[in-house]
Amino acid sequence: MNFMSQIAVPIAIGAVAVVLVLGLINMMRGGSPNTSQKLMRMRVLLQFVAIIVIMATIWMMGR
Repeated sequence: MNFMSQIAVPIAIGAVAVVLVLGLINMMRGGSPNTSQKLMRMRVLLQFVAIIVIMATIWMMGR
């Protein structure tokens, strides 16, 4: 449980933030629309994973 709350959750949230920033940088530079689309899909997937990790951590803390 300690691993989940202190390591897995920050990594999951950080991964979402990094992909979001990469997408914003690509958009501001007028980069490829294909790259923007790939980053958007990756961000949505990482958000799903982050929610699962956070919910699992909350569930484990309640046990």
